[in-house]
Amino acid sequence: MSKILVTGGAGFLGSHLCDKLLSEGHDVLCVDNFFTGSKANIRHLIDDPDFELIRHDVSLPLYVEVGKIYNLACPASPVHYQHDPIQTTKTSVYGAMNMLGLAKRLKARILQASTSEVYGDPEIHPQVETYWGRVNPIGARSCYDEGKRCAETLFFDYNRQIGLEIKVMRIFNTYGPRMHPKDGRVVSNFIVQALTGEPLTIYGNGSQTRSFCYVDDLIDGMVKMMGSPAGFTGPVNIGNPGEFTMLELAEQVLKIVGGSSKLAFLPLPADDPKQRRPDINLAAAALGWAPRVRLEDGLKETVAYFRKVLA
Repeated sequence: MSKILVTGGAGFLGSHLCDKLLSEGHDVLCVDNFFTGSKANIRHLIDDPDFELIRHDVSLPLYVEVGKIYNLACPASPVHYQHDPIQTTKTSVYGAMNMLGLAKRLKARILQASTSEVYGDPEIHPQVETYWGRVNPIGARSCYDEGKRCAETLFFDYNRQIGLEIKVMRIFNTYGPRMHPKDGRVVSNFIVQALTGEPLTIYGNGSQTRSFCYVDDLIDGMVKMMGSPAGFTGPVNIGNPGEFTMLELAEQVLKIVGGSSKLAFLPLPADDPKQRRPDINLAAAALGWAPRVRLEDGLKETVAYFRKVLA
């Protein structure tokens, strides 16, 4: 089978992945329940004869015929995944079980879009794939963190028990066009606030760090991971190792947007990691992958997108 299934295909990352796969000549089946995904993200693909869309929730079984599966379905921002934490856990766990069951039946290769959140608030820096993480299993973020950790468990058990071809990648902070303007993530927050003249909200003292990967680089890594030799299962970190404090990010956004927005400091949310940066040596060695887009250049593209959205 040449058709490729992308769950969460109308979301931020999923829609860019659909674009990439179609540009490479693949037949793409996009599945989304539109909880955080948007029809606007895939509207330009609707008339493409190689693109098909199904509204479906992956926590329920799906019966289709495909050759490869990218499992991206799950709300990924705290605002969205804490809105209905039980459903978030179901999406991660039941979604993984349903997609793995489908892959087993079809003998299809399947990729899990996991997350750097499996590392929790890490004790080592930068984070390497062999690190087991430091996660609060009963906190407000655990519906996502532990849901994704359980999904990884299921993927590796399917691989060990029945030999299913799996790929697991851990995605670090990613930004770019088609981010949801109200997803609560720091890049979209800062840009929207700066464009509307509101204060930029910084949690804590702004010294906590994140690493920001532009969406084009992330999708390139995802496709490389799916195409890697069968014996390479991961998990592999995909992200940009450039590390910035929240204050540094705010300064960059204000430099690009202009205006007179000030900074507003708020209490740090519970279980918010103080540091987050990927070690990407494995991705470089196994996939020949490294990010290419500088933060300043990626922010310019993202600001231009949000200007259009807000207009």
